[in-house]
Amino acid sequence: MTIRHYLLVALLALVFGFAGAAVWSLSGLGDKHTRAYLLDNPELLPEMADRYQAKQAEERLAQVADEVQVPFPGAVLGNPDGAVTLVEFTDYGCTYCKMSQPEVARLIEQNPDLRVVIREWPIFQGSEEAARMALAAARQGKYEAFHDAMFVLGPPSAASIEKAAQAAALDMDAARRFAASDEASRELAKNMGLAEKLGFSGTPSWVIGGRVLQGAIGYDALQDAVAAARGS
Repeated sequence: MTIRHYLLVALLALVFGFAGAAVWSLSGLGDKHTRAYLLDNPELLPEMADRYQAKQAEERLAQVADEVQVPFPGAVLGNPDGAVTLVEFTDYGCTYCKMSQPEVARLIEQNPDLRVVIREWPIFQGSEEAARMALAAARQGKYEAFHDAMFVLGPPSAASIEKAAQAAALDMDAARRFAASDEASRELAKNMGLAEKLGFSGTPSWVIGGRVLQGAIGYDALQDAVAAARGS
């Protein structure tokens, strides 16, 4: 194996993992013509990485596609009977989630057939209590009011959670009981498990129409994803 071949396999190992590089090297694809082409066109590697990661994401999603779209009762924005479902994994302590909130609101306004399933995934310090109270609000049919107020009043703290709960007119005694319940704990654990299975590394993360997306991708990208899901 030449030095150039070693370098190419090393690059592929970084892109696809060492197992993928070994398969490539032994499969016959690693002949001199293929190597020469890739070495002469290194700009293809990022595209190959993106395609490979997208394929992996699709395979992971196929395993949990039905489960991830079933919301915790009440934790839905937009049209609860909408034909198009967007799933958002979110955290009230996440700056990018806060940035995305008005974009999701605009998306709902522009797409009357859109159902937005919110999955509470508290990964920032101090966010879990806010997520638990959000589930309590969902149980009382006041999820959207709490969700919106929490992002306005955040970041999460005992004071901001209390104010958001009051703004949503929650029954505070019932909300506190549910927030501390095993049912709330199970839901948060379920969301974490789904996020891990989907390969998410942070919030916000999205699932729509057989695709997974990560980060504050902006209104236009979300709208394109909704349109694509509607047409599929």
